[in-house]
Amino acid sequence: MSSKTKIVVLRMKELIYTGIFVALGILLILLLVFMFAPKDGKPASTDTSDKYVPGVYTSSIMLNGNAVDIAVTVDKDAIASIQMVNVSEMVSTMYPLMEPALDNLAEQIIASQSFDHITYPEENQYTSLVILDAVERALDKAAASEDETKKNKEHSDEAAE
Repeated sequence: MSSKTKIVVLRMKELIYTGIFVALGILLILLLVFMFAPKDGKPASTDTSDKYVPGVYTSSIMLNGNAVDIAVTVDKDAIASIQMVNVSEMVSTMYPLMEPALDNLAEQIIASQSFDHITYPEENQYTSLVILDAVERALDKAAASEDETKKNKEHSDEAAE
């Protein structure tokens, strides 16, 4: 046998560096797996926190036997607009403060995306409270439940495939 024996000399410093890099590599792989793996049957995406189901939702106010609809348009996470629809001339004449009060409230609600810190003049107090109640009822209709959010997410995932 004419094989020549080769002697490999490893320095302790090289072994330590290699061990550290292997450990960091394994740690990085485990971290990526845990971060991006789905948890308990939930989708891996964290974009399931939609506040609303997009659309236009209405709520009615009865004024002297006449219905006035408050229409709230929402995106999946924001209130886009608030307006009065189906307003008869009689209601406009009998309640002239309705439109300015609604415009004032709509501006504040859209800017802050909440009902916190809403202000209104004292002379429009009751009108404003009635309008706020109607807007809240419309937003309750628009609120995305967890089941609807899951359905929307499934449909968007199917469309993406």
